[in-house]
Amino acid sequence: MKTAHSDNQGISKMTQHKAQISRGEFIGIMAILMSLVALTIDAMLPALMQIGTSLGVQDPNDNQLIISTVFLGMTVGLMFYGPLSDSFGRKKVIYLGIFIFLIGSLVSFFSTNFTFMIIGRLLQGGGAAACRVVTAAMIRDQFSGKEMAKVMSLIMMVFIMVPALAPSVGQVILLFADWRAIFGFIFLFGLVGLLWLYFRQPETLTEEKRLDFSLSTIKAGIIETVKHPISRTYMIATGLIFGAFVGYLSLAQQIFQVIYKTGDLFSLYFGCLALAIGLSSFANAKLVMRFRMETLCMVSLATISITSLFFYLYTQNISGQPSLGEVMGYLAITFFCIGILFGNFNTLAVQPLGHIAGIATSVITSVQTLISVVVGGAIGQAYDGTVQPLVLGFFLCGTATLALVAYIQKRE
Repeated sequence: MKTAHSDNQGISKMTQHKAQISRGEFIGIMAILMSLVALTIDAMLPALMQIGTSLGVQDPNDNQLIISTVFLGMTVGLMFYGPLSDSFGRKKVIYLGIFIFLIGSLVSFFSTNFTFMIIGRLLQGGGAAACRVVTAAMIRDQFSGKEMAKVMSLIMMVFIMVPALAPSVGQVILLFADWRAIFGFIFLFGLVGLLWLYFRQPETLTEEKRLDFSLSTIKAGIIETVKHPISRTYMIATGLIFGAFVGYLSLAQQIFQVIYKTGDLFSLYFGCLALAIGLSSFANAKLVMRFRMETLCMVSLATISITSLFFYLYTQNISGQPSLGEVMGYLAITFFCIGILFGNFNTLAVQPLGHIAGIATSVITSVQTLISVVVGGAIGQAYDGTVQPLVLGFFLCGTATLALVAYIQKRE
């Protein structure tokens, strides 16, 4: 069986198809598909209380299930779509995922009780997982090496705009309609992505490169992914540093609205920090053409670790309550570094496994998600009314990730 594109070839040729699209359009399609999960979560944040009241939720804490069940559905779906796409092609599997996602959106839209809402959200997460996994495999089909890192960074730049703007979009919709209109908007967003993919994007996995669909093939792919030292290291590293970011997501509302009393301006501060990641992703698309991805990752991790250590010591000296401006400055620096890490880490993890990109992406994404949820949950539970647990979390995760990357670089 032929392998996927050689690492030394850089960008590969588009698969044979009666139509080809530009790199910019390819990036746009991939970014929209990858954004479905973020939009599904972040656009609902302003409406959680309204949904709970409408559906008769007694305990306000149960409203958080509207968010967490999306992650649960996604975790279940992540392992299946990659192997399926290696056997039946990328586009068919994304069609399946988006179809499930659209059904989930309709179930949530027409929900008359909380149980149906949760079922709809599970379906949304399970369906959107296809977009998260298979798009990464499609990018690996088309690109390798620095070109892949550049394209991934540009996609991440667009992708980050969604969580930056989604809470504001949800808030604007609520000014003119109720919470069901947000699900209507999400449904249309997914439908646009589906149609754009169908009419414009050629299949990236040719027939001769597809694997037989069997348990033995999937098992072999999983074992190869887990045993490969480079993929395994960057898979764990991504889970750790993203875990600190998940900790931030779980604490963002408490930090900005409880500690700093930002009120309705919460979405503005949240969006500004998300844009810092988008800006760094754009910068990374330029930097990877001049510097090694590994070097960029090491510098970013060192910056996160050192900045977090000094900021933590500073908060200790002032009883844990820095000003809002100081927190924003610290987080902006940290998130700029994280934006550089996201695109490069994903590229480095899947780079050696282009011949089983679908299975490898499923395994890598599943393990990353599991690690990040555990780490992020621990950071969130450590909240003590200050920003110190979050800062300490970034320091510990950044230092541990730096040690992992330094180890694999020394070994290589």
